[in-house]
Amino acid sequence: MSLSSDFLEDTPLLSPKPSVEAEVPGAPIETVNPLGREVTLLSAVMLNLGQLLGSGVYSVPGAILSSVGSIGLLLISWIIGSIFAFAGLLLYVELASMFPDRSGAEVVYLEQAYPRPRFFVPTVFAISAVLLSFSATNSIIFAQYFLTICEVPVTSYRQTFAALGVCTVAVAVVGLSTKWALRAINFLTFLKVLSSIFMVAVGIAVFVGITRIEDPYSNFHNIFEGSTSNLHSLALGLVKTNFAFVGWHNAFNVLGEVRSTDPVRTIRKAGIISLTLVTVLFVLINVAYVAAVPREEIRNSGQLIAALFFRHVFGDSWGVKVLPAMVALSTFGNIIAVTTGQARILREVARQGLLPYPAFFASTKPFGTPLAPVVLKYALTVSVIVAVPGKDAFNFIVDLASYPNLIFHCAMVIGVWILRRRRAHASLPPSIYQARNTTVSLFLLCAIFLLIMPWVPPEPGHSDVSFWYATYCVVGLSVLAVRL
Repeated sequence: MSLSSDFLEDTPLLSPKPSVEAEVPGAPIETVNPLGREVTLLSAVMLNLGQLLGSGVYSVPGAILSSVGSIGLLLISWIIGSIFAFAGLLLYVELASMFPDRSGAEVVYLEQAYPRPRFFVPTVFAISAVLLSFSATNSIIFAQYFLTICEVPVTSYRQTFAALGVCTVAVAVVGLSTKWALRAINFLTFLKVLSSIFMVAVGIAVFVGITRIEDPYSNFHNIFEGSTSNLHSLALGLVKTNFAFVGWHNAFNVLGEVRSTDPVRTIRKAGIISLTLVTVLFVLINVAYVAAVPREEIRNSGQLIAALFFRHVFGDSWGVKVLPAMVALSTFGNIIAVTTGQARILREVARQGLLPYPAFFASTKPFGTPLAPVVLKYALTVSVIVAVPGKDAFNFIVDLASYPNLIFHCAMVIGVWILRRRRAHASLPPSIYQARNTTVSLFLLCAIFLLIMPWVPPEPGHSDVSFWYATYCVVGLSVLAVRL
């Protein structure tokens, strides 16, 4: 996939000078990181891939097609999602270059961009980060595929029980050892990349005509037939693709743990490598789905599109069990990667004094890991899995988790312009990697579109939940209003 220079051209400017961070009080910089410096370029790439290659590409294509209506818009949604992610990556690289010694990503950038009213913006973000720092979506997808592999009917009770089990195991790995968590991420992510490449290879085999699929091109006739023009439905489709691309920024959460003389350059390179690879894989995997599975089956597949793909290609052979196991493995690795990154965000929130008992939540005792934030994240995940009705759980949680983040994306776009001006007034040079204004503006426009359009009523039968279509918007805003 070719991208314009707006998305890949970061122009190195002057050598780093004292950061504007010194002008704005915040959590103190840790000269010796108690979490160590275990993150290499490979680890950073794997942290991103570990979250990117989660449940998204294996679970949302059916919901996207149901929203947008046509195969053409389904594939275009994935392209738009990748462009949005690349724009965000370059924005985060610029922000990271201003504060290269701080882990936690958004919580640091918001703290520095909006110092007044004191603690207001970072506190709102902190509440959102705490309340929405769950891994329920991937736990649910693991449960569905695990039960499918075992040929056990998927019920709400069984789904909940299996989701709680995998979440418990994954969180235990992160809480006991950072080194082993990173090793697990590296190993599982390597397997996930191989699995994704294998799915692409199967798709090529379908097109070549060496599988049981008789007409792999049938879904590509009249590719835009059924396309919707309803803005709510189009926004829902993009929300789902954005969910699949969540993870391009995961390595920024461990910036202070990077083993490098130039950690920002390492994280930037990791982001470009991982996002480019994932974009190619996601588009080709979706093309493979379209070649092998009839359109109406994709539309009604729920979160089991990958299982349908394997069944159509391999029949009821070993592939029906072994290949969905790859999807379950992907979601398991994703939970570990997400927990590793989000635990650092919660620890940084505690270091800013925005959680009760900050010393407790910032502590790395007794295992040299952020154990208290890990346990907090686990408790929130369990609560969400148990509370949300099984049939609506996945779509509602995906939509809910995305909405407050879009508001903070807008805040960070405005924040980067504020920080640029503040540096200029302080006679400091621009950041080492400065994103183009067109890139930053595009990121802002996409976020605004996804904030506004879900309030537009959907076409009858096109809501992705069984209750009021904008419930997730109201709940997301309510989470932010807790601080107000």
